[in-house]
Amino acid sequence: MVEAFAVASGKGGTGKTTSTLALGMALADEYDVTVVDADTGMANLLFHAGLADVETTLHDVLVEGGAPVEAATYERFGMSVVPCGTSLAAFESADPERLRAAVAELAADTDVLLLDSPATLGSKSAVLPIVLADRVVVVLQPTIPAVSDGLKVQEYALSYGSDIAGTIFNRVQGDVTNAAEKADRYFEGPLLATVPESDAVRAARSAGEPLLAHAPDSPAAAAYREAADGLAPRDGDEDAVAERFRTAVIPDPP
Repeated sequence: MVEAFAVASGKGGTGKTTSTLALGMALADEYDVTVVDADTGMANLLFHAGLADVETTLHDVLVEGGAPVEAATYERFGMSVVPCGTSLAAFESADPERLRAAVAELAADTDVLLLDSPATLGSKSAVLPIVLADRVVVVLQPTIPAVSDGLKVQEYALSYGSDIAGTIFNRVQGDVTNAAEKADRYFEGPLLATVPESDAVRAARSAGEPLLAHAPDSPAAAAYREAADGLAPRDGDEDAVAERFRTAVIPDPP
């Protein structure tokens, strides 16, 4: 089986990378999970996963004659993690179209693929994870601008046949009843969890660890486990999913 999820937000600062790794660790209790940093321009998953010093990253895979994707895959915290580098020169040399083949190869050997997506929809490399995904998890802060940007992600995903797995309200402070009602009205899929603002999240990043490794008993970690329980990954055919990735058309950004 395999199912690919894009974790997306439409804006920066929502905690998308924290959410990707937290969902990955929670799902890894039951599934074989592979996490890919598909934000090739503003990558930071490597810092969250303690991989800042690795020599080979996804950038090295996405260049002509580049490294095999297994060379950029690291076993961390019960998951396979494919980080992307932070070099501007490497980003400029990388061909986003090669991401299709890399993800297709990963799909052949995992149960769940989590694609940490770019914060905006301003380029072909940014929209590709949303197009490749079977379903999209939309990470929101409970504010009008964040919800508006999340709706753009949803509109784009649905227009290319990717379903919405649900939404996560992240970095929440106070009552979010009004925002939750709006999300329920306008977004496909359920509200998977409400994740409170937490000092543990900042401490985890400083330590180079995912939240569920650094503070497994924190309220935020519990919320992410709830969200993971709501995803219920589907039993997709590995060969069919991989072929879809290889033949996916990279659209122009909206």
